[in-house]
Amino acid sequence: MSRKMKNKVIHNLRIERIAAEGKCVAHHEGKVVFVQNAAPGDLVDVRINRGKSSFMEGEAIHFHEYSKDRVEPFCGHFGICGGCKWQHIHYDLQMDYKRQQVVDQFTRIGKVPIPEVNPIIGSAQTQYYRNKLDFTFSNSRWLTREEINSGKEFERNALGFHIPKMFDKIIDIEHCYLQSEPSNEVRNSLKEFALNEGLSFYDLRNQVGLLRNLIIRTTSTGESMVIVQFGEDDPEGIEKVMAFLHEKFPSLTSLLYIINLKKNETFHDQEIVTYAGKDYIEEEMEGLKFRIGPKSFYQTNSLQAYELYKVAREYAGLTGEEVVYDLYTGTGTIANFVAKQAKEVIGIEYVEAAIEDAKLNSNINNIYNTRFYAGDMKDILTPAFASKHPKPHVVITDPPRAGMHEDVVKMLLQLAAPVIVYVSCNPATQARDIALLAEKYQVEKIQPVDMFPQTYHVENVVRLRLKP
Repeated sequence: MSRKMKNKVIHNLRIERIAAEGKCVAHHEGKVVFVQNAAPGDLVDVRINRGKSSFMEGEAIHFHEYSKDRVEPFCGHFGICGGCKWQHIHYDLQMDYKRQQVVDQFTRIGKVPIPEVNPIIGSAQTQYYRNKLDFTFSNSRWLTREEINSGKEFERNALGFHIPKMFDKIIDIEHCYLQSEPSNEVRNSLKEFALNEGLSFYDLRNQVGLLRNLIIRTTSTGESMVIVQFGEDDPEGIEKVMAFLHEKFPSLTSLLYIINLKKNETFHDQEIVTYAGKDYIEEEMEGLKFRIGPKSFYQTNSLQAYELYKVAREYAGLTGEEVVYDLYTGTGTIANFVAKQAKEVIGIEYVEAAIEDAKLNSNINNIYNTRFYAGDMKDILTPAFASKHPKPHVVITDPPRAGMHEDVVKMLLQLAAPVIVYVSCNPATQARDIALLAEKYQVEKIQPVDMFPQTYHVENVVRLRLKP
């Protein structure tokens, strides 16, 4: 990008539509311009910060006209916090854009014949829908431009979210609309207590400090889990924090802590100490109970997870006689959810701890027709594995955002199950994989599901039928 182009301001640019990853699109002198912090219909001035021969990227710095489709953002942190980037767009339009995103990905990447994409299943809750949030302690709070220019001194300790693309800057969150109580009350009370007690907040650059991370998990049944991650092995300080939380919030189902002296916040290899209550919480779905430990994965929108799994089960078309392979089974949520309508369900997952959770969830629900295996999918799902297990009538696959490894796709083509149900949080990689599966499969149904209102993310379920 030339120096002349960087920081150039393009005036009176009309925003046309939303593209992938939530960026808005306009055109200027034959080039596509991707614009942050805008909405379709806005007339804006844009400062360019990146560009190539065919496109430019920038941010809206002045609005001449606001789109009629805009709504007032409900969160005071909007525009700085990295979450909920679509608060300014009416929810009905959010759903339209997400459905169109699925259509575009299958048209441009998949390039296979597809049926009409169903209208997206919207979320009944567009606020307070998440069951898990991670907050970071920092001694380097993000300061607004106004605060910096004021010349005043401000409290630099913070408890909140990372500023996008700045690992060491944390925006201090006063109220988050993503998770229901006791989330905000726990976070704000703990921060106030820590400030009053003079406890050290983590220094993300130098990696020192007592208070490092706070994780809050909730369930639709009213249970709650709080995990505090400490960056120092300080028994007195740890006891002070945990005793405060236990006394202030006696109704917490599970109160845990971790002493993590590593250079990152991941704790799957760390010991977790139960300070009070149980070491798990329970979610419920159609009478099934799912036990969620501190290291367990569970869909972060519990109510919409139920809608998603109902679509997957419907697309599987089970009669009670089928063998189902559930790939990337996680803690076995889908496997156990469909087990009563299947002859047998075989689940495979990379994370060994998740497989133990899956087995446990089968046991506590008296489900005896599931089998679970841990290991890398491409290494487990092989011809040798297939020769030792019943041939699947249905494959349900729910891979991570990167999609399926090419070897897994090849194995699915060898297995040639009559039906594949592909659940994805990334329609782009889903479309790529389905293009490879098109050698033997045709797309029968496509159903987007909105798991994350106020964001550009969309979940998508596709039913594939083996060609005659």
